Amino acid sequence: MSHEEEQTYIQKLKEGNEEAKKVLIERNLRLVAHVCKKYAWSNVDQDDLISIGTIGLIKGINSFNPDKNIKLATYTAKCIENEILMFMRASKKQNQEVYLNEPIGKDKDDNIVTLQEVLENDEKNIEDAVDMKFKIKELYDKMKYILQDREKVILEMRFGLDGSKPKTQKEIAKLLNISRSYVSRIETKAIGKLSKEIQE
Repeated sequence: MSHEEEQTYIQKLKEGNEEAKKVLIERNLRLVAHVCKKYAWSNVDQDDLISIGTIGLIKGINSFNPDKNIKLATYTAKCIENEILMFMRASKKQNQEVYLNEPIGKDKDDNIVTLQEVLENDEKNIEDAVDMKFKIKELYDKMKYILQDREKVILEMRFGLDGSKPKTQKEIAKLLNISRSYVSRIETKAIGKLSKEIQE
């Protein structure tokens, strides 16, 4: 997408055009894959990273404010990364006790990165954290009446929303006795429904 095209769609997005939002999400899916490559060292399945990153992209597009003089790619890349980090932290809490000085990976310069460093560099303040809790609760409430039973079950299993360990599409397919591609289609459709309801 050229710069001019992007600006056109951003303006339409600002005016509440749903089709413009859809186009911007689709045209920035490569950015999701690019950000996910940074976390190839993790134990998270690549398909899972892509799905989680896509949720971050959708949130980024929904909350993007062109008046703040920041590039869309820069803003959404941060949203994608935040979503992945939140998922990884949640998974770590479920699997074992978390130690702040425990290495969780390496940066681009091959330096060891600890969870404490990630948390210290997190730009969210207390108000943001509280606001996020309300938004998450609102999202859960919306899931009850927006999604069909199977869509709700699949999202709960995929992202551990029911309190269990997040599962891969392959694991869910086996549990529900359906194909992995069908799980992927249901997940994508469910995320699409929720993206229209997320209020930033």
